[in-house]
Amino acid sequence: MSALLQLQNIHKAYDGLRVLDDVSLSLAPGEIVSLLGPSGCGKSTLLRIAAGLDQDFSGALEFNPLLQFGRGTGIGVVFQEPRLMPWLNVAQNVSFADGWIADEKWVQQLLRDVGLSGHADALPKKLSGGQAQRAAIARGLYGKPHVLLLDEPFSAVDAFTRMKLQDLLSELAERYEIAVLLVTHDLDEAFYLSDRVLILGGTPSRLQRELAVPLARPRDRRSAELAYLRGEALTELYQSHAI
Repeated sequence: MSALLQLQNIHKAYDGLRVLDDVSLSLAPGEIVSLLGPSGCGKSTLLRIAAGLDQDFSGALEFNPLLQFGRGTGIGVVFQEPRLMPWLNVAQNVSFADGWIADEKWVQQLLRDVGLSGHADALPKKLSGGQAQRAAIARGLYGKPHVLLLDEPFSAVDAFTRMKLQDLLSELAERYEIAVLLVTHDLDEAFYLSDRVLILGGTPSRLQRELAVPLARPRDRRSAELAYLRGEALTELYQSHAI
């Protein structure tokens, strides 16, 4: 298959209550895809299934063999909270998966890439919220993945910091040729970053609509094209929430 990962006909239930019903999606090399939908619709659950962290579902999760060839585990994950180990410094948190045999040169490069080159020895408590999430992104990239999965990674920071982190994510995805699957509630974020935006909704949740974003990067956040797409998504979200 040409896609790096595919979720096919995913059904998921908690205690007999169905959350996801027949949801399918794919992620192509170099593509950025966002998942939008109301709270509780199963976006984060779908991301956990894609990451292999939740195996209690029906349907199929298929990985391209490329994910297991030459680059770590093939998939990196960034959560909503940075989840840094408070007793480890920033550099140690980035390379945590490798323990004491870290690739120090790669760690330093990642810290430069995310704007933390002067914070390698700092403990997490010394970081701002935006800096902590930059460290989490560096950790997600440490294994040199082909795919990066992010669960509302910028929801806890202020608007200006959020925009800076969005630009950083876009730049890193292009630099390292990484495909991105992003869960977000932020319509501006979804359409500014993505090649496609998938809207989940209904009870149980299904894929309600897919909106392509055929705009070159870098993008103008104020563009009429993005405003139109946000309006389409807002209408769909309102209608699906009312079901």
